[in-house]
Amino acid sequence: MAVDPRKMVLGVIVGNRGFFPDHLAKSGREEILRVLHAANLEVLSLTPEESKYGAVETREDSRRCAELFNRHRDRIDGIIVTLPNFGEERAIADALRLADLRVPVLIQATPDEPARMTIAARRDSFCGKMSACNNLRQYGIPYSLTSLHTESPGSPEFACDLAWFLAVCRVVKGFRNLRVGAIGARPTAFNTVRYSEKILEAQGISIETLDLSEVLGRIDRMKDNDDHAQAKLAAIHQYVDAGSVPPAALLKMAKLGAVIDRWMSSAEVAISAVQCWTSIEENLGVVPCTVMSMMSDELLSSACEVDICGVLGMHALRLASGSPSALLDWNNNYGSDPNKAVCFHCSNLPKHFFRSVKMDFQEIIAGTVGKENTFGTCVGLIKPEKMSFARFSTDDTSGKMRGYVGQGRFTDDVLNTFGGAGVVEIPRMQKLLRFICERGFEHHVAANLSTVAGAVYEATTRYLGWEMYYHGCDNGGA
Repeated sequence: MAVDPRKMVLGVIVGNRGFFPDHLAKSGREEILRVLHAANLEVLSLTPEESKYGAVETREDSRRCAELFNRHRDRIDGIIVTLPNFGEERAIADALRLADLRVPVLIQATPDEPARMTIAARRDSFCGKMSACNNLRQYGIPYSLTSLHTESPGSPEFACDLAWFLAVCRVVKGFRNLRVGAIGARPTAFNTVRYSEKILEAQGISIETLDLSEVLGRIDRMKDNDDHAQAKLAAIHQYVDAGSVPPAALLKMAKLGAVIDRWMSSAEVAISAVQCWTSIEENLGVVPCTVMSMMSDELLSSACEVDICGVLGMHALRLASGSPSALLDWNNNYGSDPNKAVCFHCSNLPKHFFRSVKMDFQEIIAGTVGKENTFGTCVGLIKPEKMSFARFSTDDTSGKMRGYVGQGRFTDDVLNTFGGAGVVEIPRMQKLLRFICERGFEHHVAANLSTVAGAVYEATTRYLGWEMYYHGCDNGGA
């Protein structure tokens, strides 16, 4: 599934220092541009006509580079600083400061070859990278590092680092001026999903609310043959097996979906969290699970129980991976294995998560509001895949964002239950569970069938400034 229909755009700064072999700047620029173009990226860099070899070495070079970047500031996703030789560290820092794009920056240094260490061929970028980073730290400009201190642009290591860096860029950009829809009030019984709108607003994340009475009123006024409702009904039939669901319930779901789609478009909302228990069931006579599942499967993440911070975790993982996310409960132990647990929801998981899926009624709420009012859940087992997980929270006592990320896998273990569920295996899971409980985190967790926890951690800590714990990473902090 494509991450974005447009090409990602990277700015490139080629470092050069004149008393080092500057022919390396020429060949280094050509190499990095060749690699980035081969990765289907649009690249913005000074040309050899604008500076010596298209590198940044002088104050004038810094100014021209910043002007180039500023002309495209709304399009640039990130910047790569490449060091084919030592590089002029102050010129690099000046270019970034003058541009002031506030996007992720990756520092790459090309390695020397032992057989080519003469004055005519020695790079010294090993050393120059330290100087560049030192200056960026002095300037207060955050930056990311490649996994190896030096690595060639054409190496497999850089290919992996580039994919990771692009994921970081997508997360950072995806949280800039983000608008989140809160559809309905938080269910009274779910204190655990409380959050601070003001802390989120300080992070550039706005919450747009829609009262559930408005949703129900719009549905009530919508005719059965409404074009939007009929289109949504056809989409539901195409999306999931609904053979056992009454046609009247399906039409209600279609109207609900059409109303939410229209509102999200008009309010310019990218993701949403929806009230469920138990107003929709009592007042509309269906559950919203299928409608939400479809949104998440289309990369418009949607969380239940108005868990705004939960849908932010879903959003971060889907930005990093380009694939749908789900919101799950850390729900049950799995036998006596300390590193396994059952993740469950009742459910609105995207179809992307299931081995096979069908629409059914919601067994938990049915005992309260009646089976006939609870059709619309997506039922099935989660397919065995690698997974990443994330949880964000607003810490009202400190006025900060906090959270945790990590990776594991969904297994093919036997599981006889209802809803959407899977067995997850996570190394040192008891440490993670203790961390969640000691720090008072919520029971909901976002999940994605990918391995992107590192990119989400880098984006949220280095560029968004959140306090995060990376489970399984020795340097993840706590």
